[in-house]
Amino acid sequence: MIILAGPTGVGKTDLAIEVAVRLGAEIVSVDSRQIYKHMDIGTAKPTLQQRQVVPHHLIDIVYPDEYYSVYNFRTDAVRAIEEIKKKGRLPLLVGGTGLYIDSLVRGIFEGAPRDESIRQNLLEKELKEPGSLRKMLEKIDPEAASKIHVNDLKRTIRAIEVWLQTGRTISELQRNAKPAGNFRIVILTRDRGELYDRINLRVEKMIKDGLIDEVKSLLEMGYSKDLNAFKTIGYQEVIEYLEGRESFERTVEKIKRNTRHFARRQLIWFRKYRDSIWLDANDESVLEKVVKIVEEDAQKNL
Repeated sequence: MIILAGPTGVGKTDLAIEVAVRLGAEIVSVDSRQIYKHMDIGTAKPTLQQRQVVPHHLIDIVYPDEYYSVYNFRTDAVRAIEEIKKKGRLPLLVGGTGLYIDSLVRGIFEGAPRDESIRQNLLEKELKEPGSLRKMLEKIDPEAASKIHVNDLKRTIRAIEVWLQTGRTISELQRNAKPAGNFRIVILTRDRGELYDRINLRVEKMIKDGLIDEVKSLLEMGYSKDLNAFKTIGYQEVIEYLEGRESFERTVEKIKRNTRHFARRQLIWFRKYRDSIWLDANDESVLEKVVKIVEEDAQKNL
């Protein structure tokens, strides 16, 4: 199965639609933000028209205040893939969320469910002694500590939570994980300057299309500004603007800058997929190349 990945703003959606139309495929979203209902503009979801042309899966499946894990994604993605295959159609996975991709191609361990009491205790410890959880993780699981950013409190807590529940490190458990199938990763890329220009223009279009009103509407619905869903680039900056903590002009520039930085981090993440195929989005034959790859891999699996 093909995973069409790439940094935000590179043009994955439009290319995926063309590929799916050519091959009669259905798209499974591999995007951790497009899962949320009511969050359309800031997550750059495929339009309703595009979703009518090509069936999409795992878009608009939870509300912003609902918990949804990588494990939930993997389970739902595998189910969607099987449903598509039963219809005699091809599944085409499209998105740029690295952890979601990893859950499919490398697998994740099962077990060690979320425990709110453990998480709350760990968070309180961190608030009292900033940096204490990082030191704890470095002691119990140096391998995980080397992979988790020093400021990533969420994943740090999860790694410690797993160790407290199972007595085994998350690194050990992840090594025993199994992939969800055979996947080939195709990464769409562009010249860095061009990619950044596209990101800037896309942010301006989001603002024009009503991103600020979308965020305002979500808050008026009663959703807390502290939700994980609102940690999404675009939403957090607009919340600051709505609270009067930032000017409009500065808000737009921050969204552009943060999105560019995010795209750079994505590209760094994708480089670890050593057997992946990198294609230039500006290549006039990029559509034909992706179609050929999908057809060849589909033929192998017959």
